[in-house]
Amino acid sequence: MRWWKAVGLAGAAGVVATGVVVVRAERRRRAYTPDQVREQLHARYVRAAETEPPPAPAPEAPGGLRARIRRLLRRRKPRNPSA
Repeated sequence: MRWWKAVGLAGAAGVVATGVVVVRAERRRRAYTPDQVREQLHARYVRAAETEPPPAPAPEAPGGLRARIRRLLRRRKPRNPSA
């Protein structure tokens, strides 16, 4: 068998396998009643509400683009290791 035929067959087998996985997932999803879906969503919300929210990011220093560039290009003083 030529190599390109083997590659083509492997590609076709991959497409079929992907289709099988998608169909199984769709069947599982459709098996839930609306009440079951609602219960799961409420449970997820409760779990998410119990965790602490992430800390707020630090506010940026005031100034526009010029101030940012100036801060980036500012020379830093060397540290004195003997102090």
